[in-house]
Amino acid sequence: MIPFEYLEHTADIKFRAYGKTPAEMLSNAAAALFKSMVDPATIHVKESWKVELKAFDLEDLAYQWLCEIVFLFETESAVFATFSVNLEQDGTESWRLLAEIGGERIDLERHSFENEVKAITRHKFGIKKNEVWCIQVILDV
Repeated sequence: MIPFEYLEHTADIKFRAYGKTPAEMLSNAAAALFKSMVDPATIHVKESWKVELKAFDLEDLAYQWLCEIVFLFETESAVFATFSVNLEQDGTESWRLLAEIGGERIDLERHSFENEVKAITRHKFGIKKNEVWCIQVILDV
């Protein structure tokens, strides 16, 4: 199974990320998001950031997760290479995400940016489960 793939899109970046579990799918989606901006091989994991989110459904949680990564990139001036995601679902069907993101502060001598992601869009955003979990995302660049 491939972790993610980029798809043709006229102006923005479109990708699908996969996983055997919803947590693996969300980790791979974060990796696809960041790889669209900067080569992860140039990132040294020197720091970590913790993320905790809650939502009533998995799709909303996934959207919040990716938006939070863009927010951290902008506010912390950091780039990320590792995404450890844990999910919990309670009896009322709401979801909780606990994650740790590994990376470092931006170093323009090593981090060459291909794209600047402005936002995660809701356009054609969705999650499906067939043989594996799949999320489709379009990034506004």
